[in-house]
Amino acid sequence: MLIDCHAHFHTERSPRADWREVNAARLAAGEIIGITAHVASILGSWGRESPVYFPSPDDVQHANDAMLALTRAHAGLVFGYCVVNPNYTDHALAEIARGVDAGLIGVKLAASRRADDPLLDPIADAAGRHGVPILHHIWQHRRHDWPHQEASDAVELVRLAERHPRTQFLLAHIGGGGDWAHSLRVVRDVPNVHVDLSGSGVDSGMLEQTLEAVGAGRMVWGADVTLDTGLAKLRYVERLGLPPEDVEAIRCGNAQRLFPDGVFGA
Repeated sequence: MLIDCHAHFHTERSPRADWREVNAARLAAGEIIGITAHVASILGSWGRESPVYFPSPDDVQHANDAMLALTRAHAGLVFGYCVVNPNYTDHALAEIARGVDAGLIGVKLAASRRADDPLLDPIADAAGRHGVPILHHIWQHRRHDWPHQEASDAVELVRLAERHPRTQFLLAHIGGGGDWAHSLRVVRDVPNVHVDLSGSGVDSGMLEQTLEAVGAGRMVWGADVTLDTGLAKLRYVERLGLPPEDVEAIRCGNAQRLFPDGVFGA
């Protein structure tokens, strides 16, 4: 079993005219790599009808409906996160309840609000009550603000996680943007924050330092948009000389534990 905890798909609202081909290509590449479960989200209209990181309620609902349709079309292979914009608190909470009831297995937060903002507390509380993890978009050691987003770093995610110790969090793409070593120092002693290995960076020493900081029990494999770098990290993990049970934990076991019981099968 190989679980990709960080995948993305597109819909007809995407700026890409070839959105169907992009979705199909991901599944085809996943079959070659050996992915047995894609846990994915759709980020609204990807900026076409509302901003990528500030999706309108209509875009959010459209994206989650499309994600649910994909999970049904590819039952047992594709699983979904419920995307929400915490700036619309009531709508976000209603979407989480609706999405989980319909079969979505996690919550996706992008960069609509800083991770430590009090507006995220109701979201984190709801995820904990529903027994689903939160995958939170992170810029590793954000040194300045980026336009059109309220990006967070590990320091801010840790503040949220410490306020909600019963909720499980995935720190998105340790290989995505900035000083990943800074992030590892921050999450070391926060047991409900797990490190998603995805992202375009495959730096020398990255996975060794992640192991040293959080251990194999808090590392979760993912690919994000770049399946090629996801494959590179998978091959890296397999050649670190880890015990087979640790490799299996990173490939699938940790994800099986974080997401609702039994969703990935035996």
